[in-house]
Amino acid sequence: MDVSAPAAVEADVEVLIAGAGPTGLVLAIDLTRRGIRHRLVEQEGRGFPGSRGTGIQPRSLEVMDDLGALPALFASGRPVPPMQTWEGTERGRVWDLVESGDPSPGVPYPDPLMCPQWRTVEVLYERLEELGGRVDFSTGLAGFTQDEHGVTAELRHADGTVETVRAGYLVAADGGRSAVRKALGVPFEVEIVDARAALIADVRMSGFERAGVDRDHWHVWPTTPDGLFGLRPLECAKDTIQIMAFWTDTSYEPHPERDATPEALTRLITERTGLTGLVPEEIIWASSFRPKAGMAERFRTRRVFLAGDAAHIHSPAGGQGLNTSLQDAYNLGWKLGAVLRHGAPDALLDTYDAERTRVAADVLSLSTRVHGQDRSVGFDRGMSRRGKETHQLALTYRNGPLARELRRDLPEDGLRAGDRAPDAPCTDASGAAFSLFDAFRGPHFTLLDLTGSDAVGGAAAAAVADVDWVRTYRVGGPAPDLADAGGHAKAAYGTGLFLIRPDGYVGLATDDAADVRAYLAQVSAIRG
Repeated sequence: MDVSAPAAVEADVEVLIAGAGPTGLVLAIDLTRRGIRHRLVEQEGRGFPGSRGTGIQPRSLEVMDDLGALPALFASGRPVPPMQTWEGTERGRVWDLVESGDPSPGVPYPDPLMCPQWRTVEVLYERLEELGGRVDFSTGLAGFTQDEHGVTAELRHADGTVETVRAGYLVAADGGRSAVRKALGVPFEVEIVDARAALIADVRMSGFERAGVDRDHWHVWPTTPDGLFGLRPLECAKDTIQIMAFWTDTSYEPHPERDATPEALTRLITERTGLTGLVPEEIIWASSFRPKAGMAERFRTRRVFLAGDAAHIHSPAGGQGLNTSLQDAYNLGWKLGAVLRHGAPDALLDTYDAERTRVAADVLSLSTRVHGQDRSVGFDRGMSRRGKETHQLALTYRNGPLARELRRDLPEDGLRAGDRAPDAPCTDASGAAFSLFDAFRGPHFTLLDLTGSDAVGGAAAAAVADVDWVRTYRVGGPAPDLADAGGHAKAAYGTGLFLIRPDGYVGLATDDAADVRAYLAQVSAIRG
């Protein structure tokens, strides 16, 4: 890694973010809490209307916890409802779509949460505003150029005026049709995952009781001759249902203007289900699509980064797209902070591309495989059961450029550098409950001392005593900062010194305190 620091950036803002969907908002929240001067622009007005990406996986819940957005999400969402299979007007079997996680001290949020994307976006807006940040709505990125020291961007406002902004870096979170990606000329290979077209619509409806459709299940008709049909009552939206319809006729092209009117949806419901009594009152949002998968060849081009759908698009099967996008932003945010505030070399930002392209490729393979399983399961289901691999807790950077595993004789199934850092319930010096996630929460690195040795732990603490963006906790042993009475931290981590990255992954695992300073020298301007 090049150890030279980048030239100082003289700019209106240090980071310009194009696109205020979940990806852009998570990045803006992270940069705001780091004190990074940034600007977040969104060409549309406030108020994304649709449900779209509704499943928030356990790993993303941990991200939301760290960012301070989790209580509002829990207040808005609910667990994945049980599936209710129908055959015409007759109810069939009830089953669980998602395999339940294993509650454990290391995994505080074992199961996904369902929440319409419009509400997730609004929760993130509110959190950003709480921290003093903002979104410039009705402001689109009209064009940009970049040079050795920054990016010059043109922003077009709703009244047609154009503003020129100078930024150190540009992050494109502008969706699957990303204008930034196209302007860069970054190859983006797309695969058609399913030739069948689909229509999805959020509809305010009446007549649930007359039709016998309750709000406690996700209702699905997998055997209709014209294609799979589903009705899912939406969380935090009374009397609103998400309609999902596929067409087995692959030549049919649904259009929301034609197929998502109240009259057209009334006919569709009757034709696909045989139920009467459900009355579409208002179409809140509708969209049609064919499931695709695609990924950019690279996520960094000099001073411009691709994140979220601009970098990768997924089949909706398995609920992976939005979650992978959130974690792109979470990975990039701390690295931008390290370069812009702690003197890290610009080459640290190359690790965003190295780490996230590998993860995105693996997750794309997973979501495409789940979609294929949906098509191959028996007609009694229509959708395959989602396994724990969709929870994204097992994603790892073990083979990435920032993972340093320096311990020896590890058990085969043991935690290693690059893995997600588990939680563990502890108590602080006062005896109050204090988990490892409490220790990690915030924009800092965390050094966990589980050596049980005064000499090694003291040397490690001394090595970072002058680094205010590293917090140290001695867990167990003599004079601990955190008591591990249940032994859960020891069971999860084993013995050693563990440097936890700001995005909740183990960067360094070692038995030698000297390695801590050397590692930090790679991600900052401090001397090893």
